[in-house]
Amino acid sequence: MLKISQVSKTYANGVHALKDVDLNISKGLFGLLGPNGAGKSSLMRTIATLQQPDTGSIMFDGVDAVNQPNELRKRLGYLPQDFGVYPRISAYELLDHLAILKGLENKAERRETVDGLLAHTNLFQFRKRAVSGFSGGMRQRFGIAQALLGDPDLLIVDEPTAGLDPEERNRFHNLLVSLGRDKVIILSTHIVDDVSELCEDMAVLGQGQILLQGNPISVTESLQGKIWRKTVQAHEVEEISSDLDVLSTRLFAGRTVLHVIADSQPEGFESAPASLEDVYFSTLAEARSVEQNNAA
Repeated sequence: MLKISQVSKTYANGVHALKDVDLNISKGLFGLLGPNGAGKSSLMRTIATLQQPDTGSIMFDGVDAVNQPNELRKRLGYLPQDFGVYPRISAYELLDHLAILKGLENKAERRETVDGLLAHTNLFQFRKRAVSGFSGGMRQRFGIAQALLGDPDLLIVDEPTAGLDPEERNRFHNLLVSLGRDKVIILSTHIVDDVSELCEDMAVLGQGQILLQGNPISVTESLQGKIWRKTVQAHEVEEISSDLDVLSTRLFAGRTVLHVIADSQPEGFESAPASLEDVYFSTLAEARSVEQNNAA
């Protein structure tokens, strides 16, 4: 169990990245949803002991991450949003080097571990190729391999599928699911489908605060019967937005499909099944409305 209590972080430039964040995260895949700039990476870096919170505590199975960062690092795997690699070094050599840094000193055991992780991430056949020449999906899978060194109990992955093609995204999803049975895995993303497909528990982070936490199915059911859709021309969107709470717009066959939230059926709209995307956008919209009212 990972328990985050009243964690806040303000940077030197005055940005309030995290504001009294409270989360309880059990074993399995946990999705942290939020737009760019919401504070997701700040929270991931804080949990990963790469920066200290200004206030609050982070406990993982009895380990105090704030006061005992080295103890947590022994049980932690981390795939940041962006990670660099040495040029012209093969996947095997780089993972072996990282394994040494992780404390795997026995050469035979280290070789077995490195070979096993490359095979598990479907990279063994590419082990002699330089990681700097890998595709985006291959590099992300290598990132998971390095994060799994030492068999961590807590795994943090930050925006892991951004920029991946559909095939690589599915392969990465399957890899995460295979890992999620006996570890706490935090998946930080702005891609709603990643969370709806993978996670049994999730939270929405906005403006550094937890706006919603729950099971994706349960929070989606709370909006059933309140979501309506209509296919319109692009020039109609602004007029409709002035009268109704528009959650999202998307193009389909060159036309614009609107999703709105309302207690009763708006004229010209049809009922639509609620999705986690609707929950996400309605949660962010409500938070913006509260902020605007407070500012006024």
